[in-house]
Amino acid sequence: MESKIKRIHQQLLSKEFTCVSLVQGKLDLLQENTHNTVNSLLIETALGLAAKVDIKIENGEDIGLLEGIPFGIKDVFMLQGTLATASSDLLKSYKSSYTATAIQKLLDAGAIPLVKENCDSFGHGSSSENTIFGAVKNAINTELVSGGSSGGSAVNVAKEFTIFSIGGDTGGSIRQPAGFNEVFGFKPTYGKISRYGLMAYASSTDCVGPIANSIEDLRIVLNIMSGKDVRDQTTYGSEEISEEAIDYKTSSVKTVGYFKNFIEADAITDEIKEAFLATLEKIKASGIAIKALDFFDADILVSTYYTLAMAETASNLSRLDGTNYGARIEGENLKDTYSITRSEKFSEETKRRIVGGNQVLSQGFSDAIYLKAQHIRGQISAQFSKDFTEVDLILSPVTPGAPPKIGESLKNPLAMYLSDAYTVGFSLGGLPTLTIPKGTATGLQITADKKKDAAVLQFANFLNDIL
Repeated sequence: MESKIKRIHQQLLSKEFTCVSLVQGKLDLLQENTHNTVNSLLIETALGLAAKVDIKIENGEDIGLLEGIPFGIKDVFMLQGTLATASSDLLKSYKSSYTATAIQKLLDAGAIPLVKENCDSFGHGSSSENTIFGAVKNAINTELVSGGSSGGSAVNVAKEFTIFSIGGDTGGSIRQPAGFNEVFGFKPTYGKISRYGLMAYASSTDCVGPIANSIEDLRIVLNIMSGKDVRDQTTYGSEEISEEAIDYKTSSVKTVGYFKNFIEADAITDEIKEAFLATLEKIKASGIAIKALDFFDADILVSTYYTLAMAETASNLSRLDGTNYGARIEGENLKDTYSITRSEKFSEETKRRIVGGNQVLSQGFSDAIYLKAQHIRGQISAQFSKDFTEVDLILSPVTPGAPPKIGESLKNPLAMYLSDAYTVGFSLGGLPTLTIPKGTATGLQITADKKKDAAVLQFANFLNDIL
């Protein structure tokens, strides 16, 4: 299991290079890059922390595995004293007054933050084009979108500007850009990692997760960030995932399921479909049974997810009115000030989601739309519970098609929403799901039942070996 973190750790200890030179090299790459991945660089902070690591090494002191390892942070996380813009005009000058729990745990382990990374504004988008800093360009083909909303984070890892990055995944925002840029992206079980300090989009599905170039690096970072947090009541205590626990040679997987309606859908391209079916055949040839499963149609999944997500974002973003946070445009009175500030400073996509959310929550609509979506969500969770009595894991494509060209998604928001068809269901179920950059042109998703994150990583190692 190759690990860039472990390799750099050994290189630092053997003094092949200094931590300052490592960090400076990455900062230079980030500064020079033309993919629009950077919202702000943390130059002084990063170099100051790197110098302290070098002093420890020079003095013969032990350093932790993550100590001195450079990483990136999606710009929807709080890091005290730094800009937290959410790639929005409203918060472009806002500075964090505290640090997110997940980020603090990484800092406590000695990891070095380099950059706040470009993303769709407030996480609203699937292409990382909905940003005041300009569209993030795909790591492999700059004419294509990077995916979203954690596009900057995925591209930085793919280009090795950062060793790993921390993203947020609400309906696929880590997994889809990971697939588009051929890296590993993990959405853990809901509640495994604290959301405290992550700007809320849809609180009931928001997850913090790592993006990296290896499964082992995901495991290392996941272990550091996981655990109960008194400031997030949805979190739970979890055991550390050992290296042995994700060794696929000890796997007990007997049956892998897939949703046949995903593969029979009109939206899926021939290329993705054929590659996915070929992957299933390779798994079958290894002695693992394959089982086709019935599931909800993609349009039901997308409609349910966006009904709930828009409702929650309308509620969560109601606090952003120019009074306590961010920019403010004065009107003739307080109500006018609220209206003008939000109209001028929110992006078109964010306003679309707030209006949609307020609509489904309004009197006369909440019973017919919002409560119905909640009911269907319950049915989706029940279906997953049933499926995992029949199969050990579920495998699926990450997206039904290839990344679109930059500009296309902005012209057709509905097509952008439908591109999330294969990711949102697992978010609604709160399940651990991992994208690996193999199996189809945009990768594969591996999903297990709740709290079986180790099983996902273990099977990823198996697929990484046979594909």
